[in-house]
Amino acid sequence: MTNPTGAIVEHPEAAKSLRRELGVFDAVMLVMGGIVGAGIFVNPSEVAHRVHSPVAILSVWILGGVIALCGAFIWAELATRLPGTGGQYLYLREAYGRPVAFVYGWGLLLITQTGGMAAVAITFAVYFRSLTGSAINESLLAGLVLVGLSAINCFGARAGSSLQSIFMILKILAIGAIVVAAMAFHSATPAIPVLLSRPDSLGSFGAAFVPVAFAYGGWQTATFVSGEMGNPRRDLSRGLIMGVLGVVILYLAVNLACLHVLGTAGLNETITPASELMRKVAGESGARWVAAAVAISTLGFLSQSMLTAPRVYYAMARDGTFFKGVGALFGKANAPVVAIALQGLAATIIACSGKYGEILNFEVTIDFIFFALTAASLFIFRRRQTGSVEGLQSALGHPLSTVIFICASLAVVASAVASTPKISLIAFVIMLAGIPVYMIWATVRRVSE
Repeated sequence: MTNPTGAIVEHPEAAKSLRRELGVFDAVMLVMGGIVGAGIFVNPSEVAHRVHSPVAILSVWILGGVIALCGAFIWAELATRLPGTGGQYLYLREAYGRPVAFVYGWGLLLITQTGGMAAVAITFAVYFRSLTGSAINESLLAGLVLVGLSAINCFGARAGSSLQSIFMILKILAIGAIVVAAMAFHSATPAIPVLLSRPDSLGSFGAAFVPVAFAYGGWQTATFVSGEMGNPRRDLSRGLIMGVLGVVILYLAVNLACLHVLGTAGLNETITPASELMRKVAGESGARWVAAAVAISTLGFLSQSMLTAPRVYYAMARDGTFFKGVGALFGKANAPVVAIALQGLAATIIACSGKYGEILNFEVTIDFIFFALTAASLFIFRRRQTGSVEGLQSALGHPLSTVIFICASLAVVASAVASTPKISLIAFVIMLAGIPVYMIWATVRRVSE
């Protein structure tokens, strides 16, 4: 069915029930919060392990930013065409049907979102213990954090978004402080020109792009809460573009700071570049300050994830492709409490088990398969003339930019499969297991009706 603007929405009850109380600022903070986690404090060295000149290092990050911006423009048009709850789930459902959308939600719950949240919660626990000297078990602490954030988000999108925005502002301030401190640091010899002439192969450049692509991922999760945007056609499209652009600026600034203080050789030799940078600038107190920044950053990522992902399970339940109870709303804020509890419980179980390491390796493979499929859906929607053209945020450079994004996504999948074939195979098996599950579910549903 269509709304008054002509755009397709996923379910009449979803549009009526969810409270539309988020604006452009919330959208920008959600986009940035979904991208910026603990990775930016670590990934600069991962890239330096693979390419060995400042030009190559910065080029990889710039390329990643360009690809992410292409994706932001694509998702911005999709958001204005289909401004309903569930975002990427909704786009896949309208383009390819419910089975594909169900498999996406299945993978989100079992692999990408939940595994990532569990690992980030453990990362927070590690840094928290280091900062405070606490003897509390890491898995238990991670579980407590996930339960606490789940409880806060049960008070509604406004409460969850406000908390996430606070964490995102703190992250921006922390990253800005690191960059300013680094640029004020004067080494005896300029660090950036070191190893400028060392050649890098196309293969090494491609390998370096994988951690960069992972670092830029996450902006799409902001679309999950489009049903709670005051004006999703305007607010979400602007938030996607402004948020991704803001992250590109932050990431390039951090890499310039690392190169200035550590140089390419120093960046290659460490696995904690931000801590090493601040250790050189301000001693051990500086390193501890970065640990605090990482802890804040991880909390911000978890807060954003706990707000956004449950909206997909909520949309699935409203579609009749998931347990009906998951679509229930509670309280004055009309929050999808059951969906939030489901996400929190799943992440807590994995975090407490400690068996999340391999699941993280699945993320890139599965995420970028659905990135490519979602981007390709734009061709389908344009051919069908889905949604209203009034106020439409057209994808800049389409179709070329869309083709580039799809090819880049598939290249990332190919690189991940080539580097970890066994883990990628397991990821594919788990993802494809969603097909028979959906068929069984659909059969049972038809019989019950």
